[in-house]
Amino acid sequence: MKIGIIGAGHIGQAIARLAVANGHEVEISNSRGPETLTDIARKIGCSTGTAEEASRFGPVAVVTVPFVNLFKIDPAPLAGRIVIDTNNYYPDRDGRIAALDLRQTTTSAMVAKHFTASKVVKAFNAILAADLETPAPVPIVGQRRALPIAGDDVEAKQVVATLQDEFGFDTVDAGSLADSWRFERAKPTYCIPLDRAGLIAALAKAERDVELPHGSWRR
Repeated sequence: MKIGIIGAGHIGQAIARLAVANGHEVEISNSRGPETLTDIARKIGCSTGTAEEASRFGPVAVVTVPFVNLFKIDPAPLAGRIVIDTNNYYPDRDGRIAALDLRQTTTSAMVAKHFTASKVVKAFNAILAADLETPAPVPIVGQRRALPIAGDDVEAKQVVATLQDEFGFDTVDAGSLADSWRFERAKPTYCIPLDRAGLIAALAKAERDVELPHGSWRR
C-alpha cells in the first residue's frame, strides 16, 4: 500500500520506518520542501515530495504536524482518502482554542471538519515516538501493547487497525471521532503502555473534564 506522510517529525519518521519495514511504499513531506528530507528519506528507504504530492501519493495519508498548522493543509488532494490524524492539542504550543478548552468538540472532530471529504481516523497520537519502534513493556508480560483508534468510517478504521497490527500493536476501537477525547492529551491512556484489557479499562475511566498532570506521561 502507498502511504503519504505529511510532517516529518519524530512520529512521522517512526511511522515511515515501520511502514517501509512492513513492505509499504512511503512518501514523506514537510513544510520546508522535499530537498530538506533527502538524507532522512535515504535512511528510511522512502521517497520525498511536497505536502500536496504526499497527499495524493496513496489511499492513506498520515497527518502529523503541530495541531494549528494542520488547518493550513489543502484538504482537496486528500478527498476520498483515509487521513490518519496523530495530532494533539498543546495550548502552550498551539495557543488557546476555546472550543477545545470548553470541551465543545474534539481535536479529531476539528480535523474532520477541515478534511470534510476524507475519512479521518484518530490514531498514533497516544504513544511516544520512541515507543513506536521500541515498544515499552506493558504490565502483563507476554501481552502486546494496545493502541486506541477512533473514527466514523468502519472500513477506514479496519485499515488503520491492520497497520497497527503489522507494526506490532493490538488495537482498541474507542468509538467515533466524538469519543476520541478519551485518548487525547492528559487522559489515562495517553502515552501509557497498556495491553488490550488495560487500555479498555483506562478508556472507560477517562473523564471529560479531568486531565492528568502535564508531562506525567513522559518517562
